[in-house]
Amino acid sequence: MLKPAVIDTILPELLAALQKGNVAVLQAPPGAGKTTRVPLALLDTPLPDRGRIIMLEPRRLAAVNAARYMAQCLGEEVGKTVGYSIRFERKVSKATRIEVVTEGILARRLQSDPLLEGVAAVIFDEFHERSLTCDLSLALCRDVQLGLREDLRLLVMSATLDAGPVASLLGGAPLITSEGRHFPVDVRYLKTEPTTRLAETACAGVMKALAETEGDVLVFLPGAGDIRRCESILQGQVGSQVTIAVLYGDLPFAAQERAILPGERRKVVLATNIAETSLTIEGVRVVVDAGYSRQLRYDPSTGLNRLVTMRISAASAQQRAGRAGRVAPGVCYRLWTEHTQNTLLPFTPPEIKVSDLAPLALDLAQWGVADPASLSFLDEPPAAHLAEGRGLLRSLGALDERGAITGLGGRMAALPMHPRLAAMLIGSLDAGCAALACTLAAILSERDILPRGSGSISDSDLLDRLDAVRERRDPQGARTVERLAAYFRGTLGVADTVAHADAATVGRLLLMAYPDRVARERSPGSGRYLMANGTGAKLSPRSNLRAQPFIVAVEVEGGAGEADIHMASAVSLEAVRSGCAAGITRERRVFWDEREGRVVARDEERLGAVVLSERAAVPEKEEVAAALLQGILSGAGIGGLNWSDQAAQYRNRVRFLARALPEEELPDLSDEALAASVAQWLLPYLQGVRSLAQLAKVDLLQPLKSLLDYRQQQLVEREAPTHLQVPSGSRIALEYPAQGEPFLAVKLQEMFGLAETPRLARGRVPVVIHLLSPARRPIQVTADLKSFWNGAYREVCKELKGRYPKHPWPDDPWNAPATRHVKKRM
Repeated sequence: MLKPAVIDTILPELLAALQKGNVAVLQAPPGAGKTTRVPLALLDTPLPDRGRIIMLEPRRLAAVNAARYMAQCLGEEVGKTVGYSIRFERKVSKATRIEVVTEGILARRLQSDPLLEGVAAVIFDEFHERSLTCDLSLALCRDVQLGLREDLRLLVMSATLDAGPVASLLGGAPLITSEGRHFPVDVRYLKTEPTTRLAETACAGVMKALAETEGDVLVFLPGAGDIRRCESILQGQVGSQVTIAVLYGDLPFAAQERAILPGERRKVVLATNIAETSLTIEGVRVVVDAGYSRQLRYDPSTGLNRLVTMRISAASAQQRAGRAGRVAPGVCYRLWTEHTQNTLLPFTPPEIKVSDLAPLALDLAQWGVADPASLSFLDEPPAAHLAEGRGLLRSLGALDERGAITGLGGRMAALPMHPRLAAMLIGSLDAGCAALACTLAAILSERDILPRGSGSISDSDLLDRLDAVRERRDPQGARTVERLAAYFRGTLGVADTVAHADAATVGRLLLMAYPDRVARERSPGSGRYLMANGTGAKLSPRSNLRAQPFIVAVEVEGGAGEADIHMASAVSLEAVRSGCAAGITRERRVFWDEREGRVVARDEERLGAVVLSERAAVPEKEEVAAALLQGILSGAGIGGLNWSDQAAQYRNRVRFLARALPEEELPDLSDEALAASVAQWLLPYLQGVRSLAQLAKVDLLQPLKSLLDYRQQQLVEREAPTHLQVPSGSRIALEYPAQGEPFLAVKLQEMFGLAETPRLARGRVPVVIHLLSPARRPIQVTADLKSFWNGAYREVCKELKGRYPKHPWPDDPWNAPATRHVKKRM
């Protein structure tokens, strides 16, 4: 018999909504009974052809327990009316009407059976967790419902998510809310942030809770490693009256039951965030929350999605605290300060915003969708992340250049793993080493089985990890890898025997998954590499590899400068050519070599940014010219060219006139303008030039003049002349500075008798006169000669007449003959 539950009061309204409109959103707090009561209630409603009800559960443990509980409520064994399908296990039969599945199961089923034959309803439980696969599955189901199966019922259930946007996503679906039954929870914080390791901090919190409270204690820790450390410490601290149980995803079901079911003694349950929602643990009145969880994030170091330890959100903290108030008033110990609580994110970011989108891009291509906006995503995939994922898929051979899925891509999409690993496993079938590839894929999918800096020295860090699994140096880690490897082998249908592995075979397999991580050492013995994706990196002490010419970098941690390669495997050039043939290009590269100061031409064999081989080549004339221009612009720029005095002055003359006579629209000869048009004015004069020394011999005067037409050139000669004839008869050069007005530096005696200051640019600009002493030192600077003769000249005459007695210093400069000679020669 079914026990009454809070959710029962809204079931009639929910079932009526699904009958009328085929979509609904249910918001109900943890413990209301939605996970088990709703699917059972749907059994008695008129469903098309009495079809199967599929319920999506985010976690394997929750899926199995929900199925077992519903089967028990019906007085049956699991696998009859109620069954489940998870990654490592499936218990269903022809009689199964309710099938609880994990997210990846439903996504792959949709790809192989878009009509969902025999399925009457799909329930998305705990949708607030917003995994990438769950978002995709809902989008695909909605696409099926709108285009192929109007009779398909969709129900989204959530505990803490803002359900309004979900209802809008489903076309204005009815939003039904169930009230929860909660007792008050006393939330207690630390006064200061903890300084000890997470497990030690949690143990201290547990001992405090045991001393101050009653009832069973539920402890939230991020992962199995922290749980095991905490368990080990507590076993030496708690008395015989307390049972310690652990609860995480990879535990055998018997161990999970010991954690969930009440016992005779007080119990401490050490659990991951799988205990936040779907699971009910009897007897819990106290929660100790370490404040962290393992969340799926894109790990750029491995190119895969990985579970990483992160601070929980405020919504998760509230959810966890609520576990203490299910059956009676409770207490929650938060192992952080109130200040930290105020800094928590309101909600955990959805995976679609922070994950690697290569798996999603492959699923979309398999579905035949080019634009994700055509599907019902609650949050649209970021365009840049999606483009990056598609680029990886092209390099793996899963997509063609148009973005359509290939035959290989279709096979990859059918495998329950990241596209990198799927490409490796499919490639390993032809290579005859599939069992080894399965173990490698399992190692790459889980936490590193070796502690940092440990392991033997070989040509492959992955070979060291294969040895660690075989020798069971970390028994728990080895069991996890072996279980996952066996699952992969079963998926591929290959034997469970692994032949002897060597570095060459491991390297060839990794090339299939990481063609973008092929790296070549920059210089022999340096340990510094350039990867095919253009990233520079160096071997870190965590890698046991010694400097190799070519490697596959498997784990790369980026930084502000060079990245660090923590895990890699050596490969031969022949293996790269064979394994990455589709990505290898052969091209001629002609470029300006800054170090050698000349144009260099090479025929190169490349994989992305990595040059596999090269040889010298003879460039064409056009290639040389383009490389020269590149060298000019990338080096010192226009200012670094051979500016002779004549060329520099001509440029300044034109720029002066452009300022003085703007109506003439003379060309802009600034550095920026000349750089932008360098191909137009300089290229025709670079014939035969290939080196810096030859470039230095190119006179820029004629190239500059080519920018002006004949009339403009005549204007420059007339209105900005190079020389002026002064009263002494001398022809003196005018100076045109880059900034400021033109000036004439001339001995004072050569200007006697001249009253009017010379003017340029159609008389608009007076020449600045720098009057010099007989020793050619500046005496006076003036743009008004008349005022100088009438005034300052007398003071200058008094001061210098005695110093330069051989030179004329007449009292009347107006009528004195101008001369460049001394008095004797006059």
